[in-house]
Amino acid sequence: MEKIKIRGINHHYQFIKTQQDLTKPVLVFIHGWLLSHHYWLPLIEQIKHEYSCLTYDLKGFGLSQWDENTSVNKSEFDLSGYAQDLKILLQELAIEKAWLVGHSLGGSVALWTADICREKVTGVFCVNAGGGIYLQEEFERFRKAGENLVKFRPSWFVNVPFFDFIFSRMMVKRPLGRQWGKQRLKDFLSANEQAAIASLLKSTTEEQVHYLPQIVSRLSQPVYFIAGKQDKVMEVQYVKHLASFHQLFQQNQKNVYEIDNCGHFAMLEHTQQVKDYILEIMIEHSSQNEILAEFTPSKGQS
Repeated sequence: MEKIKIRGINHHYQFIKTQQDLTKPVLVFIHGWLLSHHYWLPLIEQIKHEYSCLTYDLKGFGLSQWDENTSVNKSEFDLSGYAQDLKILLQELAIEKAWLVGHSLGGSVALWTADICREKVTGVFCVNAGGGIYLQEEFERFRKAGENLVKFRPSWFVNVPFFDFIFSRMMVKRPLGRQWGKQRLKDFLSANEQAAIASLLKSTTEEQVHYLPQIVSRLSQPVYFIAGKQDKVMEVQYVKHLASFHQLFQQNQKNVYEIDNCGHFAMLEHTQQVKDYILEIMIEHSSQNEILAEFTPSKGQS
């Protein structure tokens, strides 16, 4: 992977450029909490011949770490901070048109980025991402459990027999391969404590949860949601709730795609189906734009 310094922190990324039509938008993949870019690689492998693909590790996760001498402000770990990081990454890599694909927390980051970077973001796919409803007791339990989970991560976890087996079956309907259990365990243990806790606490406040539907409602770009019917982390009802604030839903156009026999990792549990949805939607919007351009007078014409 390559690296680029964004606001004082090295961000590791992988940018695969297609040899096909370079005027096509770039697909930018954003991972979720306590994860890394790795979970997008099987999907990217199927799409990279059609579209250029960029994936990276959010700061504090995967390889995007910093040393103890680097001063980092906790405020940079909220959704706005991560959106600013991505905006800078797009600028630095000279990406002019992008569709963002965000998983779980990454879906929220994608929506925030689309809001502050409208000139570059063509559209958004939210995978296993939704929300907009604040249930105080449930969120308080969730935050407390997550914080305790992050604080208690002895390094010897990696040597405990069958822990990778357990991680390969957490939050999914279809068990993942053992290699994904090992990857999830590795990412869980390597995540920076400050980043992991701050991003969790700041993204689940009542204010932030209620602000997300406001963002979706004012986005002019197309926004689509891909949900797992058996997802216990982000249930379909919450995905549909957030999707209902977008203009596509209000115009009675389909913007929620449900996948059966699927938990919280749709891009791994049903890679082919997620790929088909993404390509189908992008081809449809590309055709619409071509038709619009054909009937739009060029400059100088009356």
